[in-house]
Amino acid sequence: MSSRAPGRRGRRTDGSDTRAEIVAAAGEEFGEKGFHGASLRGIARRAGVDPALVHHYFDGKEDLFVAVVGLPARPADVVARVLAAGREGAAEQLVLTLLSVWGELAARRRLVALLAALTGSELTRRTLREFVLAQLLLPIAEGFGVDQPHRRASLVASQVVGLGVARYVVAIEPLAGAPVSQVVADVAPTVHRYLFDPLPEPTEPPPDVAPDG
Repeated sequence: MSSRAPGRRGRRTDGSDTRAEIVAAAGEEFGEKGFHGASLRGIARRAGVDPALVHHYFDGKEDLFVAVVGLPARPADVVARVLAAGREGAAEQLVLTLLSVWGELAARRRLVALLAALTGSELTRRTLREFVLAQLLLPIAEGFGVDQPHRRASLVASQVVGLGVARYVVAIEPLAGAPVSQVVADVAPTVHRYLFDPLPEPTEPPPDVAPDG
């Protein structure tokens, strides 16, 4: 339960404090309701400000989440860059951009903190899962018009999230110390396959085995 007074409205005289209070309120809202369940109106109410003030500081819910988590890039910008690279260059552009994001988060010790939060909170896991898939990887898959976009986005997520953990958190060598260009060359073909190549047909569940006798 937030201790903020609900009656404060309008623009504060100290913009930096107001922005920080909105970000803090957004963190609580995302933590309780997930990315999709949170609303700008609810965040404004929790921060004790008019909803118009939230729009004054942030373009939308995505921008607020970026501020809460401390991401160095907006997913919409990443999506635009990847789509602009076309099918031939999409995987390389995605891996290169995410390596930059993971690396900056790791340099600020944000990546370890983020992963620690994931292991401790189902709501945090759900919020980030919704955000990564719905705001980043699914728009890429849908933007290229591929079949089974949800399945493909989840497969790409397994690759790039695993890459971030292995390179920057667990520091598995020689991956951790490899040049970015080498990592892109090693990983991008798998990301390309997940995005564009034909996927195996879904397997049927194993048939029930009748008990002996």
